[in-house]
Amino acid sequence: MATDSEEQDAALLPGTRRALDHRLAVAQAEGRVPSAVAAVVRDGRTVWTGVRGGAVAEAGGGPAPGTQYRIGSITKTLVAVLVMRLRDEGLLDLSDPLGRHLEVPGGPGVSGASGEEVASATVAQLLSHSGGLAAEPRGPWWERTPGDLRPGTADLFGERPVRHPAGRLHHYSNLGYALLGSLVERVRGAPWDEVLREEVLRPLGMERTTPLPEEPYARGWAVHPWADAVLPEPLADTGRMAPAGQLWSTAGDLCRFAVFLSAGDDRVLGAGSLAEMRTPAVAPEASDGDRTYGLGVQLVRSGGRLLAGHTGSMPGFLAAVWTAPDERLASVALLNATAGTAVGGLAADLLTTVAEREPSFPAPWRPRSAADPELLALTGPWYWGPSGVALRLREGRALELVPLGGAGRASRFRPEEDGTWTGLDGYYAGETLRVVRGADGAVSHLDLGTFVFTRHPYDPQAPVPGGVDPRGWRAG
Repeated sequence: MATDSEEQDAALLPGTRRALDHRLAVAQAEGRVPSAVAAVVRDGRTVWTGVRGGAVAEAGGGPAPGTQYRIGSITKTLVAVLVMRLRDEGLLDLSDPLGRHLEVPGGPGVSGASGEEVASATVAQLLSHSGGLAAEPRGPWWERTPGDLRPGTADLFGERPVRHPAGRLHHYSNLGYALLGSLVERVRGAPWDEVLREEVLRPLGMERTTPLPEEPYARGWAVHPWADAVLPEPLADTGRMAPAGQLWSTAGDLCRFAVFLSAGDDRVLGAGSLAEMRTPAVAPEASDGDRTYGLGVQLVRSGGRLLAGHTGSMPGFLAAVWTAPDERLASVALLNATAGTAVGGLAADLLTTVAEREPSFPAPWRPRSAADPELLALTGPWYWGPSGVALRLREGRALELVPLGGAGRASRFRPEEDGTWTGLDGYYAGETLRVVRGADGAVSHLDLGTFVFTRHPYDPQAPVPGGVDPRGWRAG
């Protein structure tokens, strides 16, 4: 009888599975990683899992898809989901300064001015690492030391908790996510990890994602840089810093999380809010190349596609989860070594292998069951001056503006209750699209953030700014 794993793998061609197995084997061997577990998700289903290594004795047997590994900063994405839930419930706004919801006392040697700067960073800036906060809390090395060294929020701050003007650049901050975890606790009135379990992990079926390891779990190792020897890494409960990288999880649970990150789940967070998280919030630093950051989500271009997810590292562990929502693909990689392998590159390669060898089929086209005649009447060509665009009707009264001839500004629009539409992307993101009617009730033109779109180029019957020459179009 076929095992569950064999039934899952059957969805991929044998050549694709072998290519995935080979890529994982090379990463484990050349990276000198004690063990590695990886998986690929397609169309919401795990279609491949791979396990390599296990030569180092582990309690509970060798590594398996159900073995826990520490996931490091993937924890941040889960915390960001909690913050976005608060926003969607109206309990905070992303533009709110941190100090509106959380008291930010000065730490040892911290001036009042520095404390005020921390408090003035907005929730969105903390989510996108653009609040200007220091990368790390005050010493010692928080990832390898007990969290009871920093029992309170004030104990996180060194002498200079703010290193850059807020909103000016992307500066990765573990300290910022520790504060976001405290924000969740303050608003919800419960520890952040308990809130996470009730609001995210249980609804998504992530029963093996926990703050502290539960057997079977992989032990963390450092591999000697010049010898084939290993050294055990300490397992620290990082306390107040836990929202920055504390969690443990399995390949199976991270596959469930990847499905959620791709499509949303109304029990946790809708697709619209997740799309917002995947939107670049800050410009990349020059050294980052094709990498940037959304709201709790890393964005990286690999193989010509934009991947969204997060990598993670803690002493003894490396982890990554990437999603390509448009292709309905995701990948996961978990390693128990402090360094040696680019885990984000490994996970990206696994996803790319499936995308290139077995590209996803598009969803079958189906006609609409019904369409509003008034909306249908709006579709087709419109003109901003002489520049043509096409307006298309999408599912749920959504609209899409596409330039004719390939050059111009495209955008998608969501419908609002007041009969307008709001731009979702491109130049018109956040702008309002209105249908303007004349005294007789007939559509006169479209107003898009003051841009006037008419049915004919420079229509003399429409209120084109500056007017239209009464002599009309002419030669010469």
